[in-house]
Amino acid sequence: MSASSILDFAGRRWRVRRPKPFVLVIEGLEPEAADAAIAPSDYLHEILLQPEWREPFFQLADATGLVVCLNLDSRHPSYRDVRGRSSKGRLSQGEYYHHDGCSGPTKPRFVEIRCPYQPQTRSIATAVAPHHAVVSAMVLALSAELKAAPALQALMQGRDLSPAAVQAMSYEALDQLQGQITRTVRRKLDAEGARAYFREVDRLADAYFEPWQLGESRIIANANAGVTMQHRRAYQALHAGGVANGHLVKRWPNEELPLPGQALDTALLASFCSEEDGSCWRAETGKPLAPA
Repeated sequence: MSASSILDFAGRRWRVRRPKPFVLVIEGLEPEAADAAIAPSDYLHEILLQPEWREPFFQLADATGLVVCLNLDSRHPSYRDVRGRSSKGRLSQGEYYHHDGCSGPTKPRFVEIRCPYQPQTRSIATAVAPHHAVVSAMVLALSAELKAAPALQALMQGRDLSPAAVQAMSYEALDQLQGQITRTVRRKLDAEGARAYFREVDRLADAYFEPWQLGESRIIANANAGVTMQHRRAYQALHAGGVANGHLVKRWPNEELPLPGQALDTALLASFCSEEDGSCWRAETGKPLAPA
């Protein structure tokens, strides 16, 4: 585990860690007593998302990639259940690396995924990594058989797909390459073969997939010009099924938590798809597209 340090932000002192270059872990407010434990609180809503600190906090998340908030005790009504499910014989959409809203022209600025305090712990990981690193890892993890698939062979032939070349690609080019690799993996590999492939992608991309802690939120930069991330539900062992597992909740905080005096842009929200479970905001929330 990386060593803790102190971050002065929003007029407070925070205990933080940097386990990876693209990850900032906020353990909570630094206690006054040096040897005191951090008490859970709703510091996200009470401090960081207050109007005067919200945009500076979002800019910190944009510049970092992934901000992990631990010891966060929140029951805010904007969270909704993540309902995607996988089976032993078939991967769900959420098991492939993706952005939220990737099927629409506009993506949410962030996706926040949260493991609430609950009786059952969460054993299934969520892997998060920078988009360029994910696609580079997907290329490196391809077997000779997958590379020989006609669609991939035509796309890759004669191209420089070294990590440096992939790092220099536009997001449009990344999406095209990633989409074709994902479709080939889905067609050519069975469920456990595909899961093993993506575990190797996790490793090669140096993804963050620490076990979920109760009271943890992960705020993922989902659409920016810098360290845009992708994420996936990541089984790190054979998917046997039938194991009790804690649930997750989620939201898009920039779009679903309007500032005072602002209204929800329900038309924009309705255009966002959640690849966790293949549904849209309207279906997830049951809310109409516009006020009745």
